[in-house]
Amino acid sequence: MTALTLAQLAEITGGELHGEGDVQIHTVAPMDRACEGEITFLTNVKYAKHLGECRASAIMVKASELEHCKTNALVVADPYVAYAKVAQALDSTPSPASEGIAASAVVSPDAVLGNNVAIGANAVVEAGAELGDNVVIGAGCFIGKGAKLGANTKLWANVAIYHDVVMGSDCLVQSSTVIGSDGFGYANEKGEWIKIPQLGTVRIGNRVEIGACTTIDRGALDDTIIEDNVIIDNQIQIAHNVHIGYGTAMAGGTIVAGSTKIGKYCQIGGASVVNGHIEIADGVIVTGMGMVMRSLPEKGIYSSGIPLQTNKEWRKTATRVHRIDEMNKRLKAVEKLLEQQED
Repeated sequence: MTALTLAQLAEITGGELHGEGDVQIHTVAPMDRACEGEITFLTNVKYAKHLGECRASAIMVKASELEHCKTNALVVADPYVAYAKVAQALDSTPSPASEGIAASAVVSPDAVLGNNVAIGANAVVEAGAELGDNVVIGAGCFIGKGAKLGANTKLWANVAIYHDVVMGSDCLVQSSTVIGSDGFGYANEKGEWIKIPQLGTVRIGNRVEIGACTTIDRGALDDTIIEDNVIIDNQIQIAHNVHIGYGTAMAGGTIVAGSTKIGKYCQIGGASVVNGHIEIADGVIVTGMGMVMRSLPEKGIYSSGIPLQTNKEWRKTATRVHRIDEMNKRLKAVEKLLEQQED
């Protein structure tokens, strides 16, 4: 188990140490159950009254809450960011694969492997693939011909990286995700579907994290692009030729149709649906279950859908929605009648 002193954690977080710097910390825990050897944090001031009861060896707080602490403290600008940095420093998550290449892995002699590459059991690395230094390939993964993975990138078990996909350095992909599969491209001739070969690929930047069971399709002619520092949750569908800008975050269950461009620093809430061939400006926030049907040219927070109601209330709302056209016609008739009376 990794352990660091509170003084070391102060350096990592840039925090101001109050108390004993040689205290050993081995993990982060919630405030209500943190105990000796653990550190916790306060992000919501309404819980400040409980700081005096906390049994953790240390607490990360803002300066305004320090007076309530009865134990060692790190005063930081943002306790949640400090928590993330400390959790990384103390992270004990095992590697997706042990050192070296598993005996059951199938690695083409024409693949190019960097230094200290680890490849798990039953993984396949095809000809022309390039794996940078310290790349880790989990059990059962598939790396297609000509695919390129940058240094320090990690794939958990059963990830499929199709041919010619390019992924940058320091990326993390969770299990069963597919990158570079065919986009949904077909032409219709008199009722018969004709498949359109998807000739582009997927290009993913540096420090991108992708959740489990997500699919990112390759481009039809141009490439599907995921820029640096993007985070993509579980079970997301990103169609062909989508372009996602720097620092954007997408929550689980989101679907993005083809050829849509999403700007930088956007946040797309869970189970949202984004129409194809539209553009979303930098800094847009779409709340959960949002249905984006047209371009959003201005930064802002956008929502759609009906908030949860009791079933009885929802049935009444649904009935009224179906009657909107009828009600609109009746309203116009009343307005016309009033105008005639005024004349």
